[in-house]
Amino acid sequence: MYTKILGTGSYFPEKVLTNKDLEQMVDTTDEWITTRTGIKERRISVDEPTSVLGMKAAEKAIEMAQIDKNEISGIIVATFTPDTTMPSTACVIQNLLGIQNNSFAFDLAAACTGFIYALSVADSMIKSGIADKILLIGAERISPNVDWTDRNTCVLFGDGAGAVVLGKSKEPGFRSFHIHADGSANRLLTLDTLGSNFMANRKNMNIEENLIKMKGNEVFKIAVRAMAEATAKAVESSGLKYEEVDFFIPHQANLRIIDAAAKRINLTYEKVIITLDKFGNTSSATIPTALDIAVRDGRIKRGSNIVSAAFGGGLTWGSTLFTF
Repeated sequence: MYTKILGTGSYFPEKVLTNKDLEQMVDTTDEWITTRTGIKERRISVDEPTSVLGMKAAEKAIEMAQIDKNEISGIIVATFTPDTTMPSTACVIQNLLGIQNNSFAFDLAAACTGFIYALSVADSMIKSGIADKILLIGAERISPNVDWTDRNTCVLFGDGAGAVVLGKSKEPGFRSFHIHADGSANRLLTLDTLGSNFMANRKNMNIEENLIKMKGNEVFKIAVRAMAEATAKAVESSGLKYEEVDFFIPHQANLRIIDAAAKRINLTYEKVIITLDKFGNTSSATIPTALDIAVRDGRIKRGSNIVSAAFGGGLTWGSTLFTF
């Protein structure tokens, strides 16, 4: 028995923030951002919380899967920007969707690798018989957590959500998973605001000083190696050959990191799904949104073999290979 993707969905808020707009906000230029990241614009949620972004992506995935929403055994939301610490965003989305079968619901936090981590959990739950169908969502409203005076981080992030419905199948689905972490590097990429450490000392803490912080050069060096190695490992342990991989869906953080990972498995650029130019880094939402876009525009079809890899704060990284 395999776990198969039955349907995909994605949603982005309407507001577009371009590199030209950022030139008016911080000391940067369109050329500087594009050259170093490949990003041209990103979407910003004005008033839609993470739960609403996720709900709207989920509705599209459920529609494509052609199932009744109450067939869903559980909801997993990969996010590091939940609406609230409690309740979980997954529980809020269950209510927004009107699912009334008391299915399980929980959030999973692994930063930008969250969707890969959550896929591995969902795959295990379905194969073990705990769940029949799982709604898995990667959703982030990162913009409120960004320091818009820090040109090294504010140019990178955007808001959005992607979703998949997973179910049992006798046909090949997910073929391999690899998930990793290096906690010794946990201070290279951080968001301390509203964590319990922050709240315990909130009288002496400044929210603006505890927004997203990143030591970019150090993160970049580790990400290039980790993404490339994880991508290769996913293919080599899947039973498929490199030439049998149809598409690569990487985490959309930096074009140079993506290029390095693609070269590691000898993939031509035409086989790499790129969305960061239009949407920036939406963390756990980058992979499911890129998947949905490529499915709906006809590039990815049933039977396509796809390798995917991600890297994020923690530090965390992971990869998977699956047949759509």
